[in-house]
Amino acid sequence: MIRTENLPELMETDTPNDLSSLVVRAGRRSYFFDVKATKGKDLFLSITESKRISHDDEEPRYEKHKIFLYKEDFEAFVEALQSSLKFIESKQGCDGYRSAESVRISKNNSKGSE
Repeated sequence: MIRTENLPELMETDTPNDLSSLVVRAGRRSYFFDVKATKGKDLFLSITESKRISHDDEEPRYEKHKIFLYKEDFEAFVEALQSSLKFIESKQGCDGYRSAESVRISKNNSKGSE
């Protein structure tokens, strides 16, 4: 099941080309969903995955990956994402794949050992 509770709120920004931003924190990774505008006033979505790759005793370093998603691709992207998520949900807990519940339990157990 896709969890939608506790989603962060979309924050509006003050810069002309950066309209809003949403951050999803996931352990050492953060996902940034930024709504931006081109010079021609077309809106697009910039999705950034940022992963901390330095160790605790080093100055923080991050590896970043970006996807720029334009309005003409929104519908196909959402359909492909939903289809992929449904496929994952159907496979969790069968054929040797871990269930969503076992992933949550594993994450909770590792938090207690840090």
